[in-house]
Amino acid sequence: MPNIKSVMKDVKKSRQNRLRNLAAKSRIKTFVKKSRAAIEQGDSNVAQIVSQTVSIIDKAAEKGIIHKNAAARRKSRLMKRAAKAGG
Repeated sequence: MPNIKSVMKDVKKSRQNRLRNLAAKSRIKTFVKKSRAAIEQGDSNVAQIVSQTVSIIDKAAEKGIIHKNAAARRKSRLMKRAAKAGG
């Protein structure tokens, strides 16, 4: 543990951010899996689930948890799958 007060605060903040980032990334993965499962099964509410997943990905990119291009790539792949299954 560091001795300098400001460094102690930095360590504490880093730990908080790490937990926040882990939670957000886990949530993204969970919703992508849900969306893929819904697409493969041909659920009636695919559009709603995909829309919710896109929103979660956008929020993570906005907060800097994932890069904006990574978010765009994930959304693109997900919507591409949904379009392919739908049409």
